[in-house]
Amino acid sequence: MSRSIPSIGEEFSKIHVLTTHGKIVLPDDFRGKWFVLFSHPADFTPVCTTEFVAFSLRYNDFKALNTELIRLSIDSTFSHIKWIEWIKEN
Repeated sequence: MSRSIPSIGEEFSKIHVLTTHGKIVLPDDFRGKWFVLFSHPADFTPVCTTEFVAFSLRYNDFKALNTELIRLSIDSTFSHIKWIEWIKEN
C-alpha cells in the first residue's frame, strides 16, 4: 500500500529517523507540538541553502507557536553536518 504525505490534522505514521541531533521517532518525539516537515533536493545548493537559512532565522517564531522544524533530504547525515558547518562559516 502506497502512503502519501499527511495533510494538516491527518495521522502521521510512526517512523524512526537518524538526524544531525541523533535518532528520533516521528511523531512520538514531538507529541503535543506541531512540526513542519520540509524537504530539499540536495545539500550545498544555492536555493536550498537560502531556504534553510530563512527557516533557521525564524526558528524562534516557530518555537513561540509550539512548532518544530524538521528538514528532510536524500543526503547523508554526514553531508548535513558538513553543510551546516559550511553555512555557519560562510
